[in-house]
Amino acid sequence: MTIDLMMAAWTLVLAFVQVLLFDIARTSQYGLKWNTSPRDGEMPPLSARAERLRRAQDNLYETLPLFLGAVLIAHAAGRANEITALGAQIYFWGRVVYVPLYAFGVPQVRSLVWLVSTVGLIMVASQILLP
Repeated sequence: MTIDLMMAAWTLVLAFVQVLLFDIARTSQYGLKWNTSPRDGEMPPLSARAERLRRAQDNLYETLPLFLGAVLIAHAAGRANEITALGAQIYFWGRVVYVPLYAFGVPQVRSLVWLVSTVGLIMVASQILLP
């Protein structure tokens, strides 16, 4: 398996980990009884950390289809190369670093890391869009 496909697979693992992190934070606040219930009642607002974990998950989901699509198109078109491999690694590791920065409310640096991961996505996309 190529590096960019491996990074795509690991990004799916990261997405699942983010689902679990948010669910753990929410369940620790509302309790196991709530988690196993139909969840029909009105609940108090989530803690700041749980909300940040939810937003970090939402943020990943905004770019995940673009990243996966770009990696798959690059492979299908025979355009995967060192740039797509490096871009995929930059995207993945940026997304990994982003989670704790967002969870712990680290300003500015979090946005910079998001920008770095976006550069990785652009690197992959550039190989399928540019001649």
